[in-house]
Amino acid sequence: MKIHKAVFILILAFACKQDPSLDVVTVSGNQLLIKQLPYYMKGICYHPVPKGETRRDFGSIDQDLALMIEAGINTLRVYEPIATVEVLDKIKAAGLKVIINFGYNQEGKYDIRSGTYLDYINTFKNHEAILFWELGNEYNFRPEWFDGDIKKWYRVLNTSAEKIHELDAHHPVATAHGELPDSLALSMTANIDIWGMNVYRWDQPSSLIEEWKVISKKPMYFSEAGADSYMVTARDEFQEGENQQAQAIANGKIIDEILRNTDANVGVFMFSFTDGWWKAGSPDQQDVGGWAPYSSGVPYDGAANEEYWGIVDIERNKKLTFNVIKEYFTKD
Repeated sequence: MKIHKAVFILILAFACKQDPSLDVVTVSGNQLLIKQLPYYMKGICYHPVPKGETRRDFGSIDQDLALMIEAGINTLRVYEPIATVEVLDKIKAAGLKVIINFGYNQEGKYDIRSGTYLDYINTFKNHEAILFWELGNEYNFRPEWFDGDIKKWYRVLNTSAEKIHELDAHHPVATAHGELPDSLALSMTANIDIWGMNVYRWDQPSSLIEEWKVISKKPMYFSEAGADSYMVTARDEFQEGENQQAQAIANGKIIDEILRNTDANVGVFMFSFTDGWWKAGSPDQQDVGGWAPYSSGVPYDGAANEEYWGIVDIERNKKLTFNVIKEYFTKD
């Protein structure tokens, strides 16, 4: 049976129709707005993988949301889409928002390469837990994923953002860039509304804010910031080994600097909610990784111990940094 072109267009428009009663999220100047009111993200990166497993699982979502609320967190950032309505409903009921990140190649599951990210957006764009969409996670550090030509990623990024705008008028499109984007990245991605940056500059991130002001008028947020709780080598007053004090002190200084500049950024996402035992060795135990001291900007040993980044441990016991974050995020 043939469908007249005009009828087909009407059917397509109805399928893509957006609920006008939604909390419309927009950007204006360097601000992020919900219903025209400024919204500042006090966020956490969230990828809950249970002990002994390697894949994300939301079995602890109720406990996790309660801890987030206690800590003053208002926004989650996830590294792959949440396709379970019940989980999104719980985030909404808790009064939190979530940034949904789409990877380039996730084996055809809501990823950019296959185009299935658009299916997800059409399905969930009316859910009130959604704050905005985010494309990629520091892919500028991975040109080998794009045949050694990072321009291929920037072209995909810009085109993907344009396609999202065509489907969804109520949520901005962001990307999570590794550090400060250069002139090439900015010149090729005009359709990106808001820039996230994963920033590890010891315990002094505010220098990036000043650098951003020089190159762009768009809003920016710290899509990742923070410190781990393991010292691969002793430094100053911080002893080698598991060291929650070092993490707490570093995170306090990082958040303090960022919150002193809320006129020039729209949020910070501490990395991360829970320790990830799946990242550096056997998922049945907490392994030490990151044996290259002073090779990065991670405080205070310059080494990223991948399984020690949580503000709570794998059993949801609060680390020292939890109350430091709570103190800053719950201030008026």
